[in-house]
Amino acid sequence: MKTLDERLTLLAEVVVQVGLNLQPGQELVLTAPIEALPLVRKIAEAAYRRGGSLVLPLFSDDALTLLRYQMVDLEGLKRAPAWLYEGLARAYREGWARLGILGGDPRLLEGIPPEKVAAAQRAQAEAYRPALEAISQFATNWSLVPFAHPAWARRLFPDLPEEEGVNRLWEVLFQVTRVDQEDPIAAWRAHNQRLAQLVDYLNTRRFHALHFRGPGTDLTVGLAEGHLWQGGAAQAQNGVVCTPNLPTEEVFTAPHRARVEGYVTSSRPLAYGGQVVEEIFARFEGGVAVEVRAKNGEAFLKALETDEGARRLGEVALVAASSPVAKTGLLFLETLLDENAASHLAFGQSYAENVPGEAEERLKKGGNQSKIHIDWMIGGPGMDVDGLYEDETRVALMRQGEWVV
Repeated sequence: MKTLDERLTLLAEVVVQVGLNLQPGQELVLTAPIEALPLVRKIAEAAYRRGGSLVLPLFSDDALTLLRYQMVDLEGLKRAPAWLYEGLARAYREGWARLGILGGDPRLLEGIPPEKVAAAQRAQAEAYRPALEAISQFATNWSLVPFAHPAWARRLFPDLPEEEGVNRLWEVLFQVTRVDQEDPIAAWRAHNQRLAQLVDYLNTRRFHALHFRGPGTDLTVGLAEGHLWQGGAAQAQNGVVCTPNLPTEEVFTAPHRARVEGYVTSSRPLAYGGQVVEEIFARFEGGVAVEVRAKNGEAFLKALETDEGARRLGEVALVAASSPVAKTGLLFLETLLDENAASHLAFGQSYAENVPGEAEERLKKGGNQSKIHIDWMIGGPGMDVDGLYEDETRVALMRQGEWVV
């Protein structure tokens, strides 16, 4: 059996070769929790071995994040480093690759007044918008990958000693990122090919809308004009084919911002703004969520007040209920993982790759614009999904959460 160090080396190779497909001479900027330094070093080594010219890490620390919320007043929390995100947006448009290493305490901000969380989140969303636009327009090759952060492991496995919990979390993460397979790179190529077949099927069918039926859900999601489905590996504007999420089990496209009707209930909690949001319910009329409720969801609900597009949908994604992430049986409290365990929707910004054209053209086709993009899970074993043509003819896509096409 491979050691942890050997498997981290394999994960780094998967990140660089499959996630990013880093090109010779390309620069890489990555964000990571400070605890992930050992993985960052292995990724840098793999990047330089592949011919990368510069790896620039930007580290975060949960303790410092919490300290700011505890000691800075409401007005101070309304400030965010716009200059940093403007620089990152410039780097992405100039061809730098982007990697996000995710992990931390999903309940970090519990106990912080919701108005402070909301103020900081709004400021962050405003400042981050140039970088978000560059990523949503797929300007460069990018990817996200999880890291077994000790605080995250404590939340998931509270009954285990910390070291044992971290090791258990790594075992799960290696499983869902296919690092535990004999040839992880080949396994990823085969998986991406399977997702590509679903994408081709959906793009050929050109459905007018999707209909979701399940527990607490009866929702019709119109699809943007000329929408394109994506999933697995895809080509960025710089011509590099990358896999934006590790793991990834979804195929996704852009809803029509004005053609969503009905009601929907979340199937899994959502970690957002350092809080755990449960029992999300939304009712849509004319594309707008005219009613939204959530348990423990103050920061989430405040985010939906960010701008006019925040209460409209920017993404609809289909995921089999038997995906490898779902099979772990864990609620990860991390969107990267949980969104790959269930079909999901996203409030806010739509991806340019799903609605071709310039910004104004995408808006006319039904794409959405917002400073936020918040995924939340609605799928599971009880969900049926139909594709609808404009004449209301139905085609079964999923039954009890599983693909039937």
